[in-house]
Amino acid sequence: MIKLYNTLTRKKETFKPRKHKVVELFVCGPTTYDFAHLGHARTYLAFDIIVKYLRKKGYDLFYLQNITDIDDKIIKRAKEKKISPQKLASRFEKEYLKNMKELGINSVTRYARATDHIKEIISQIKRLKEKGFAYQIKDGIYYDIKKFKGYGKLSRRTASQTEDALSRIDQSRGKRNKGDFCLWKFSKKGEPKWKSPWGEGRPGWHIEDTAIAEKYFGWQYDMHGGARDLIFPHHEAEIAQMEALSGKSPMVKYWLHTGFLTVKGQKMAKSLGNFITVQDFIKKHSPRLLRYMMIKNHYLSPMDYNENAVLQAERELERIDEFINKIQITKSEFQNKSKILISEFKMRFTAAMENNFNTPEAMAVIFELINRGNSLMDENLLGKKDKESILKFFKEIDEFLGFIFWKKPKEKVPQNVLKLAEEREKYRKKKNWQKADEIRKEIVKLGWWLEDTKSGPKIKKLI
Repeated sequence: MIKLYNTLTRKKETFKPRKHKVVELFVCGPTTYDFAHLGHARTYLAFDIIVKYLRKKGYDLFYLQNITDIDDKIIKRAKEKKISPQKLASRFEKEYLKNMKELGINSVTRYARATDHIKEIISQIKRLKEKGFAYQIKDGIYYDIKKFKGYGKLSRRTASQTEDALSRIDQSRGKRNKGDFCLWKFSKKGEPKWKSPWGEGRPGWHIEDTAIAEKYFGWQYDMHGGARDLIFPHHEAEIAQMEALSGKSPMVKYWLHTGFLTVKGQKMAKSLGNFITVQDFIKKHSPRLLRYMMIKNHYLSPMDYNENAVLQAERELERIDEFINKIQITKSEFQNKSKILISEFKMRFTAAMENNFNTPEAMAVIFELINRGNSLMDENLLGKKDKESILKFFKEIDEFLGFIFWKKPKEKVPQNVLKLAEEREKYRKKKNWQKADEIRKEIVKLGWWLEDTKSGPKIKKLI
């Protein structure tokens, strides 16, 4: 029974989708004006694990993610670079998707660009105006937060607190209330624009998400996710828009948010010189390492990135690799004797994952299994069946963890390894098994494995 923490209720709840095993999930995607950073990686890796775990448990899950490809930030950056906003957004969308692929994030069912849904956006704004929730002023169409009684229920803010906070693209002096947010911005000269019943312009930030969600899911769906800093005003605005249109509540049954990521205890910012992009990280380290680092921390908790954390994660991955290699190359003197209850570890691992996707606890179970397995192998007490069961378990959980059996680029076999393999083959033909075994051990120390076949030895890179 899966339990998850719902931001809306501030409680851990049993997961019961609206349509039995069918699940609809929307996660706020990037604004494509710059490279994806570690904060993006954290959120999208968390949801990649959640989605893959739920699918493995038999849920038919549709994962929808929007891409904000029109926004004030995009327009500003495009002007600085003296290129069109469309060209800038397209470039960074490609970079974002490249980074996601590098990190093994491949669970998204559909990416939906804001500019591909202008018709749906205009339709929502039109209906909000007709229902009295939106009004027009000199620079655009705005949402009147005083007309929606439930405004503030996700962030737990009072009316006065929402008044003091301004959202993106909403700093107009002509608004009725300080907290009112923009639905449609009339474009200035040289800016991207689309035709609408109110004049040429472009969508506000919040409206694209509900327009896209309504197209694919309707007025109500199961799960909505994103980073914690989106709770207010972005997700609050989404609720106000969709529930005002439908008259139905809640718009989303479960709200999931990832915790803040800091760098050496400080908020990540270019002005502080600690802004780390996914691209920057991958230049120095493996994308596998970043995937593992993010997964080993609970998605809901704050996370601090620092060099000690990187080194610790590297050491832990080495322990996993060494254990798997040891299982694969250590011979057992017996076939069926069992000294390890893999079912117990499986049960505890599953319990951790189903307790609000508690990956730190799940990782602790994995390392406990590694410690137990190593001890038994050192005493030559781990049977063949146990080894097969452990490897099978690791392969099963790696379907959603995605860092254990990381696919490395094919490596060319070094000349010294090839020469050793040839030398060993000569000793095998002479039936000098002791010398052949000594050479095999040398090859293993160099990180390679020999598999003897009828057509000769096959050389494989160890994990």
